[in-house]
Amino acid sequence: MRLCATRALLGLLFLFDTSGCLRTAVRPDKGSIVTVSTPLPLAQCAVCTVSGVNDTQTSCHSSLTLVPEVEVKLLFNCSQPLELSYTVTISQTIECTKDTCSPTTVQTQPSILTEFSRTFSYDVKAPEKTVVSLDILGEGLVQTSRPCSDGFQYSVLTSTTNSGVPTEYCHGGSVTSLDLVSQAGVSLKVQPKARVESVLFKASAGPIKGRTMVITADSGVSVVVSRDPAEPECDVCTIDGSTPNCSPTVKRLSNVKKLTLEFGCPKPEDVYSVKVQRKMECTTSSCSPSVGAADPELFKDFKRSLIWDIGVPERTVVTLDFPGDGLREIYGAEKCLDGYQYSVSTTRSDGAIKTNSYCKGGTLSQLNHLLGPTTVAIEVPKGGDLDQTIFNVKAEPRGSRMMSVTPDPHTVIIISRVGSEPDCSVCVKTPKQTCNSKRLRISDPGHTSVEFTCPQPQDIFTVEINRQIDCTATACSGDIVQAESSLFPDFNRTFTWDLKVVATRTFQLDFPETGMRQIPKDETCPDKHTYSLVTYLRTGPADIGTFCREGTVTTILARYKGRVSLEVPADSKMNPVDFKLNVGPETSMLATINVNLPRGVSDTDFITANYPGSFPDNQQVQWNFTVPGMHNYTMKFHKHTAPECINNDVEVEYQKEDNKVTKVSLTDPQPQHQQGNFNMLLKNCETNTTLQGLSLKYSVSVMRSGHPVLCTVDLTKQQGVSLQIEKITSDPYCEMSIDSQVREKIIVAAGTKVSLSFLDCPNEDLRLTANKVIACQSVASCPATSLNVPKLDACLPMPLHSFTWHISIPEDGTVDLVSPTGSLHQSLPGQGCNQTFSLNLADEDVSVGDFCFDGIIQKIQMHTNISITATARDFSKTSGPFLNVSFSQDIPETIIYRVIPRTSSPTLLATPNWPQGMKPSSTVSWIVDLPSQYQASIEFVNVSQPKCQDWHTGITVKMLGYERELLSRREDEGLEKTLLVPNSFYLNMSNCIPEEGHFGVMAKIILEKTSNSLPLILGIAGACLLLLIVLVIVCVILKKKKKGKMKKDSSIYLGKGNIFRPGDSHFTKTRADNNSHIYSSIDDTVVYGNLLNKAGYADNLPDHLKGIQVDAYHTFTGPTDGQLPVINEPELDTERDKLFLDPSDTFIPSRPRTPIDRQDSLGFQDRRMMDNELYTFKSTGDINTIQLIDADKRWQVSEDSL
Repeated sequence: MRLCATRALLGLLFLFDTSGCLRTAVRPDKGSIVTVSTPLPLAQCAVCTVSGVNDTQTSCHSSLTLVPEVEVKLLFNCSQPLELSYTVTISQTIECTKDTCSPTTVQTQPSILTEFSRTFSYDVKAPEKTVVSLDILGEGLVQTSRPCSDGFQYSVLTSTTNSGVPTEYCHGGSVTSLDLVSQAGVSLKVQPKARVESVLFKASAGPIKGRTMVITADSGVSVVVSRDPAEPECDVCTIDGSTPNCSPTVKRLSNVKKLTLEFGCPKPEDVYSVKVQRKMECTTSSCSPSVGAADPELFKDFKRSLIWDIGVPERTVVTLDFPGDGLREIYGAEKCLDGYQYSVSTTRSDGAIKTNSYCKGGTLSQLNHLLGPTTVAIEVPKGGDLDQTIFNVKAEPRGSRMMSVTPDPHTVIIISRVGSEPDCSVCVKTPKQTCNSKRLRISDPGHTSVEFTCPQPQDIFTVEINRQIDCTATACSGDIVQAESSLFPDFNRTFTWDLKVVATRTFQLDFPETGMRQIPKDETCPDKHTYSLVTYLRTGPADIGTFCREGTVTTILARYKGRVSLEVPADSKMNPVDFKLNVGPETSMLATINVNLPRGVSDTDFITANYPGSFPDNQQVQWNFTVPGMHNYTMKFHKHTAPECINNDVEVEYQKEDNKVTKVSLTDPQPQHQQGNFNMLLKNCETNTTLQGLSLKYSVSVMRSGHPVLCTVDLTKQQGVSLQIEKITSDPYCEMSIDSQVREKIIVAAGTKVSLSFLDCPNEDLRLTANKVIACQSVASCPATSLNVPKLDACLPMPLHSFTWHISIPEDGTVDLVSPTGSLHQSLPGQGCNQTFSLNLADEDVSVGDFCFDGIIQKIQMHTNISITATARDFSKTSGPFLNVSFSQDIPETIIYRVIPRTSSPTLLATPNWPQGMKPSSTVSWIVDLPSQYQASIEFVNVSQPKCQDWHTGITVKMLGYERELLSRREDEGLEKTLLVPNSFYLNMSNCIPEEGHFGVMAKIILEKTSNSLPLILGIAGACLLLLIVLVIVCVILKKKKKGKMKKDSSIYLGKGNIFRPGDSHFTKTRADNNSHIYSSIDDTVVYGNLLNKAGYADNLPDHLKGIQVDAYHTFTGPTDGQLPVINEPELDTERDKLFLDPSDTFIPSRPRTPIDRQDSLGFQDRRMMDNELYTFKSTGDINTIQLIDADKRWQVSEDSL
């Protein structure tokens, strides 16, 4: 195989990316038929054979079949990519006898034309009643209806001669063998370059083992077992005696008991279906049998159709009850998803059949008053379960329906037949009963009983409710046109009002503010309430128009006499338009129609009377149009017919508010881009009635006359920034559009470029907000950033209202927020922000609080995704970042504040989302650093506790560096109003999962000056310590005398000199005779001074020991009386206070300093002595820990010590 010489330099490029050609040699195996084809025209793609001297002869085709065992040179030449342009089919035949197949191993030719998609196809040929088993070598198969992910798609067709749907398989299942009959086929389709195994199947043959069943069918049951001729052949036989009775397609069974039924295929349920039919007979009062029963196990594996034919006598109706789950009616081609589909058919006396279909899972459990013979059928899928009782049936005489009506005065009810159902009449008793099967008129205003001789007369009759309104004798005005909605609510109803005024006057119909919309006569309104207006002329009725609610028509005036109709379908909730009737002025017009055109862009259609028929001769109609300000209108004539005039001409007149009249014809140009209100008058002539008369369909187009503000917004250079523009008023004049699409709200997605337009939109009526997404995937890779508002396109006419940053962090991350000015201030009651901007901090759409610059908050840490919204009066006057954002490792709390209270004013602390309450299961902490010589008074001024469903709320106060809790309270415990804390501390609050209520706390911190009593306390403590040392020495001497000479070796460290041990010859005196072991003072700076001065010593200490201030004990040599010396404590180190505690050291208790090994073990090592020169010497005695720090001394805790 090689590429064409002209393409050789491009190599693999043509194989994978572009068109080209390929030359290769192919030799099909024995018994294999290889077909190469392309669906493209020969001029674009071809497969050619190459032969002759030096391969100079070619023969090209769209499809080419290769001869087995003959090598041929092929040339593929195509303008499209090769691997997508050709398909290769390798076909083989598996020939089988009754007990063996050839070949026994179904092989492939893996290396043939691997550059293309290949299909390995195998046709099975075998004798009748022989099954061929193909054992799958390798991984099993699984049936599927989707393409296989690995590109290996198996297809099995039960018969290659019939166009059936193949069964698809993929690798990865439990199917290890395919059982096929003669004429079946199996294929494997693989993608280009796919590696195919050389052997796919192992073939074997054997006789078909048919399926045998034993059937019992009663005399009232008919069973039909049938096979679709398109399915594979499979005989069905009944064995009743020695000779089987077989049929290849259908077998009918009735009144059989334990009959043996034998099929000629192993899975007859795949090719046969079963219909089980039963008969039921009813009288006028009962049915036999009364239960639609079924045998659940009869042919359960087959697709079944169960049918019950119910005979019903005349004037009898049946009722079907379906137990269990209710039914749901379906329509059209809808199918039931579970395969269980019910149908109920009734045959009327005229032979018409009405069928309704149902699925399981509805609310319908009973079908009432079914007329005529009824058939119930249910389709059951293969293997579907059935109850023994499908339905119950009851019969009763066909009932009649009684109704009581009381019409209003001047109201006539007309009941008319529209259906073809016989044997149903309508009767009234007044007082003699009068019946009519077609039409009945009720005009008595009193109580009237109406009887229908069928149970569902609404399917047969319609009702017209007519009212006469005569305004010639009396004045007519107000709400006299009302529809009587209580009459015949389940019938199709038409409400009509016949209106009459003096011959020279008009009747005026005023519609509500929403108006009416004219539609063609053959259409109906969306709310199913359709109005029409007809006026009566001497030449006949004229249909003024058909109307729906909510349109531009506000008033119609028609001359002399007319009718208003309202059509309402059955079971529709009555909701008529409340229009008014008044007597109008004198006029010569057929009708006058007042129209209020809407604001904005619109096209409103109008048609003439009787459209598409002829407008009445010598009549005129006028439309009065009200055009909104700052709008232009254009008249458009869409369709019109011009009559043949005998007298006069057809004219169109336009009259403006200045009374200027313009006359045009139907074919002249109509007004365009005009402003102001106008009237249009259409006059007809006397026409030749044998020809088409005058008709006109036109529209009035309205558009704004203002100039839009255009702006192109380019966010392709603003990473992660999106915009949103919305109206903040309901001004109908304002029109916004994005890329020429009108929108009520405009969203400009990040990274896009769009064109915006604003028409008649004041800047103060629009709100522009912007968003930016900052996503941190890993704490280590996320750099610190500053929150700046980017510069938006200057063409935007409205100012920026707010800018929101959405910051997302990983699960092990924390976002740290620091003010660029050094501190933040939270807006709380009495301590609001007076600056020109504010920052709202939210945790997953739950507000944490509003903040501004210059407060007590040094830093905010949050272990959650957050959004920060900056709102300013004028962003153009703001400069610099709003916040500095960095990322760190996770913290044990949801939120941590670092605050430094001010000595000049109280400090307020409030839980997030104050005063609504914290989020469930969240925590918040405040690290409060107190200035030197100050203590804090904490007052809980407002506490709201919930009723907890799970866990408890908690309020905890601890001093920094101490484990003891100064305060710890739950929601069910009392809380002190005031707590005095002498040192820097942290305040922690945690919420539970509330059942009701919420958890919210506001605390006030007031700093108080502490007294300077430290020198006095140190003096007293030093004296007590000296006295204690003397007592200890005396006790030790007495104890040693009692023990005699029992001694333990010990080592004594001297700052300078040698090491001595008791009993050593250098020590001439005994321990009792000298005072070398007694010290008048202990100066640690002398003992450990040389170690403390080493630079590496402090670095090797544990973190929690660094920075702790300690005192060395000295013999007191100061004044013993008089005034105590003044000790000047250092001022508050502001630089130190700006630092932050590492959360992991802040709230997690430090490890205990007591060693866990046995102290008398030689393996014991004291971490505090690791770098000490004394670490060389060990003692089996106890460590004598001497506390050299005043217990009452307040530590100045640095951040490094936490």
